[in-house]
This record gives sequence, structure tokens and C-alpha cells, in this order.
Amino acid sequence: MTDFNSAAARGGDHSAVSERRKTVAFFTVLTAVVLEVADSTIVNTALPAIRDALSASPAAMQWIVAGYLLTLGSLLLLGGRLGDAFGHSRVFLIGVSAFVLASVLCGLAQSPEQLVWARMLQGATGAVMAPQTMAIVQLLYTPLERVSKLAYFGVIVGLAAIIGPIVGGVLIELDLLGLGWRLVFLINLPIGAAAVLVGWAALPPRQAEKDLRIDPVGALIFAAGFGGLLYALIQGAEVGASPALIALFAVSFGLVLYGWFRARRRRRAGSPAIIEPGLFGIGTFKWGVVSAFCFSSAAIGFLLVLAVSLQQGLGLSPLQTALVHIPFGAGVMIGVGFLVPRLLPRLGKALPVAGGLAMIAGTTLALQAIEGGNSGDPFLYAALMLAGIGMGTLSGPLGPIVVAEVERHNAGTASATLRTAQQIGGALGIALVGGAYFSVSGEDAAARLAGLDPANAVIALALGLAILCVLRLPRDIFGQRRNARD
Repeated sequence: MTDFNSAAARGGDHSAVSERRKTVAFFTVLTAVVLEVADSTIVNTALPAIRDALSASPAAMQWIVAGYLLTLGSLLLLGGRLGDAFGHSRVFLIGVSAFVLASVLCGLAQSPEQLVWARMLQGATGAVMAPQTMAIVQLLYTPLERVSKLAYFGVIVGLAAIIGPIVGGVLIELDLLGLGWRLVFLINLPIGAAAVLVGWAALPPRQAEKDLRIDPVGALIFAAGFGGLLYALIQGAEVGASPALIALFAVSFGLVLYGWFRARRRRRAGSPAIIEPGLFGIGTFKWGVVSAFCFSSAAIGFLLVLAVSLQQGLGLSPLQTALVHIPFGAGVMIGVGFLVPRLLPRLGKALPVAGGLAMIAGTTLALQAIEGGNSGDPFLYAALMLAGIGMGTLSGPLGPIVVAEVERHNAGTASATLRTAQQIGGALGIALVGGAYFSVSGEDAAARLAGLDPANAVIALALGLAILCVLRLPRDIFGQRRNARD
């Protein structure tokens, strides 16, 4: 069998690989992105039906959502390292297959407890699947080619954010075969099965790294540390800070620090480690990951207060709220799918800086409009589109930037580190932005609108930190000038 990755390994002659096969492989991994993103958004629409069918308590409903995020975020590093060690295509296909089986278990759940456990299993299998997507793209394309290819990821994420809740509502309304809300999970079966069959034939047949081993103790330390951090942040956002949660956060943070220093010590001794500390010596990787962390805090926090303020503050229905999101999602797609591929190679880091400033302006104008009672007119839609364009042009470049100078044998680890930073950042955004938003006392509509000002201040601060990190990036992000000299 032809070595699909030989061209990528040489870093130059990518034409040796059939463009048609590369395209099929690319859209196969893009399907996995659809599965992962959809299952973090589509379930929100199904929660009322799940509550009625399974007599789910409010706490169970929260953990149907949070359980998925918890296991996904805590196991991403292990998933990335598995791909580096055993081959990204092989681990990808295993991950997709397991994700589909976990989705079927979700659809067959007979109690809230069963559904929560199935969702946690789904998140764990997603952690095996997700890091391989960006890693495979990194292996297939050059750094500059990745800019346009990874732009599709942003477009799909934007589409899923808009269409996911709507599709969930349609599936429940159709009630095919009397399955109701179960279709939200069972729909993954035909999609995932098709991805596995096509991927088996099209994905690059890469061999495992002969000298790369898994560090199971390190994997356990980081899983426990990140899991504890996510649990403390998610639970704190729901019930408020408590001494027990603060203690858990401190202990979990200590575990992560211990895991970091342990990994550095092991790498110096030539032993395997679950992370690669040397990656943080690469400027594009280090500042790109930290910027993604700050951006995720702002973006997830903004989407939280946007949805809550429109429904509880202005009285919109879930469907009306989803429709108001359309200009925002359209802006994200314009930024990621159109502006980033065309402008990033020419403008470099100036483009994400401009995107961050545009997002600050757009989110501020949108939240001020909602606070003033605007539930949907051209001004609000324009502000949301500006925020979306800013989001796309800030976040879209971060993936290609993070992996721009990473060696191919660390592709999975680099991708998983980025995704972990995004997950922890998103949970932190829910805690900090949500805490600021709900700091205004009261449960009435006026309180839900009054909380927008403190929430907006936290969002702007997080975006400002993301911009500062981008400014620390080297001017020659993708090495064009270095390559030209060579």
C-alpha cells in the first residue's frame, strides 16, 4: 500500500498523493467534527422532552450536558497521544466506531442515570476521536494549505451552532417510529457508520511510531486533574462556589502542575510522557494555545448570556432565540471560510488582532442592544454579524497557527493540547462570565438584563488577553520568509 504520508513527511512534495483521495479523507474527518459538535449542541433542544420522558431532575438534566464535556475535556490528552503512538487513522476509526456505539446507548437509555453515564462514555470516545481530525489534516497538507482546510472546521462549527438546535427540534417533532428525543442520538449511527466505511478506504495508512510509548500514570494524573478542574468549574457555575469546590479546584490544579513537572522530568530522562513539554518552547504553539484558552472563555460565556438574556430577559422562545443566532453564525462563517484563507497568509497576526477588536465591538453593541429591549432588529443583527466575523477571524487562524511548526510525530498531542485548552477555557468562561451575569440578584427579566453589563466586562477582558497573546506571535507565522531564504 502506498505510504499516504510520505509526501507530508518530506514537507514539500504533496502532489505525490492523489488530490481526490486527500479530499475524501479530509471530508471524512470533517464528518467527525460534525458528530462531535452536534452532540454538544443538539441535545439542548431535547432536554425538555428527555425530562418529560425519563422524569429527569434539574441536576440530571445539567449532567446530561456537563457529563459529555467533563469526560471529553479530561481525556483529550490521552486521545492525542494514542494517535501519535498507534497511528492517527487507526485511532480515528476506532474512536468514531466507539462514539457511534455510545450514541446508540444514549438513544436506548431508560433512566436519567443511564443517559448521564452513556453521555460520559460518549464524551470519552469523543476524546479519542477528536484529536485525530486536526492531526490528519496536518499530515495531509502543508502549513499554508492547512489555513484553508482548517477554515472548513470553523464553518462546520458555525453551522452546527445554528442548525443543531433546529435539527433537534425537527427530529423530535417528526417522532419517526415513535422514537422522539432518542433520534437526536440515534442519528449518529448512519452518519458514523458511513464515515468509518469511507475512512477505512481513504484515510492515510500510517504506521505507529516505533519509539513512542504511552505513559499511563501521566495519563491518569492529567485526566484526574483536568476532570477535577472541569467538575469544579461546571458545578460552581451551576450552584456557586463552595469550600469543597474551591478545595477540589486547588487540588486538581496542583495535580496538573505536578503532571507538567513530571512530564518534563521524564522527557529529560528519555522516558515517555503523556504530553510534550517541548512544544511550549515553540512560540506559535505556546501563544496560540494560550490565546485559544482566553478566546474560548469569552466565546462560550458570550453564547451563554446571549441565549439566557434573549429567553429569560426578553421572553423569546427557544426557536426564536436560535433564529436570532443566525447573523452571528453567518458572520463566523464569513470570517473563517472567506476572510481567513484569503487574508491570513498576507496579513499574518494582524488579522486575528483585528478580529479580536471586532468581536469586542460586536459583542458589546449586541449585549447593550438586548439590555435596551432589542429582541431582533437590523441593529442587533448587524452587531451580532460583526461579533461573528470577529470571532471567525480571531479563532479561525488559531488552529493552523498552533500546529504550524509542530513535528508530525507530535501532531495528535498538539491537537489534543489545543482542544484541552479550549475545553478548560470554555468551562472557565461559563464560571466567570456566568458568575458575573448572575451576580445581579433576582430571577425576573429585569435582573437577567441588568447582568449583561458585568458579563460584558469579563468577556471584553478575556478577548483583550487573547489579543495580547496573538501580539506575542512571531511576525513570520508560517515561515514563508524562512522558506524563501532556504
